[in-house]
Amino acid sequence: MALVLPVIGGLVGLAYAIPLLVKDAAKQGPLAATGTAARALPRDTGADRAPTVGETDPHGRTQSPLTTAVAARLRAIAARGERNPRVFSKVGASATVNRNYLRCFAGDDVDLAGREHLRETLEHFRAGEPDPFRRVSDSATVGWHAGRAVWGRPAPINLEIRHADPRFAVVMYGTNDIELGRPEQYAELLLRLVHMIERRGVVPILSTIMPRDDDPEADEVVALYNAVVRGVAQWRRLPMIDYHRELSRLPDHGLASDRLHPNVHFVDGDPRGCDFTPLGLTHGYNIRNLITLEALDRSRRALLEGEPPPDRPATAPTGRGTFADPIAAALPFAHASDTRRAAQDAVDEYPGCDADQDESGPEVVYRVALDEPAEITAMVVTEGRADVDLHVMTPSDGDPTCAARADGMLTVDLDAGEHFFVVDTFVDHDGDAQAGEYLFVAARTDRPSDPSE
Repeated sequence: MALVLPVIGGLVGLAYAIPLLVKDAAKQGPLAATGTAARALPRDTGADRAPTVGETDPHGRTQSPLTTAVAARLRAIAARGERNPRVFSKVGASATVNRNYLRCFAGDDVDLAGREHLRETLEHFRAGEPDPFRRVSDSATVGWHAGRAVWGRPAPINLEIRHADPRFAVVMYGTNDIELGRPEQYAELLLRLVHMIERRGVVPILSTIMPRDDDPEADEVVALYNAVVRGVAQWRRLPMIDYHRELSRLPDHGLASDRLHPNVHFVDGDPRGCDFTPLGLTHGYNIRNLITLEALDRSRRALLEGEPPPDRPATAPTGRGTFADPIAAALPFAHASDTRRAAQDAVDEYPGCDADQDESGPEVVYRVALDEPAEITAMVVTEGRADVDLHVMTPSDGDPTCAARADGMLTVDLDAGEHFFVVDTFVDHDGDAQAGEYLFVAARTDRPSDPSE
């Protein structure tokens, strides 16, 4: 599935292979394809790894690591404002509005199936006023995308916080954002939403989105949107629930007959969304209710009870972020970094991409190894003063050469083999390098979001 490419000159694919223009001959890139030892670069911080901003959230777990740093971040957010510790807000679209999401916790049909460690958290929020399980959110409406929560005066998310006074907010947007066809806008809006929630002393808990089994083309970009969610959570040191991971393991992905919204377990004709028996947990809303309660339990214990964080920090991505030692990016991939602390400053311009922008600031290099041809969509997102650009490079006669570039997002068709994605710092007309923090996200957009299919 090809997306609109904001690539200079309309370049798509690997049409050009012109060597890089570098500052001097000694700064020419190493023979990356053959593993030849790197030549000395004029700027080397000596760091063992490229800088990682925030946390690392590895794939293969439903709850992101709640580490000492994440717990400290939750406390810092909470210090911005007094909030009702027994209330959380629901922020999202139709899958959040649905009566099968969380409302069953307010009733008698709750079967924790032996998970008694969650009972204390369940009773904690049951005592909330207003009742967070039953309350209709001002920032959850059928058909909404992330922008609908932050646009307007007052913005719906601000109304929700004013009316509910929550300590936590469970956030899931993205399914409807796909219809807009602008992943980079989704990333910017999700970041804005997170900032608006944090500024008011509310702790956001982010969630990945469901497969789009109703639309194969839409489903091909789900992995990209979920990589954005993971990246924002890592960058901001926030809890994240990988709902998509859980659904991918269920029959029919835990989706209803519309192949878009979650299904729910029925007993004698009545929905039982809080039945957490093995049979109940083969349904989409049942599993979402359970993992949401688990996320609230983990955050409550760390923030409100002061319990020791349950997780150790995950290992940061390997590599120093140079051509000689690039960061290994296993797709889908998300990494927040900072070019002010980059280990390499080797490339000034990328003439192979018909680009004459001054990119003489420091850069961070990522390596993507493909065992088959693939369509890759990648983007960089910045905030504030930082201005970095994204380049796709492939070895040509040993040296990396530019194949495509963009100042935000690009989509390229790549052959099997090794490719480099370079995040480089733009230098303005006054000679000031616009270095700073950024989020890099990359994913395949040519196959189902559940690769097993």
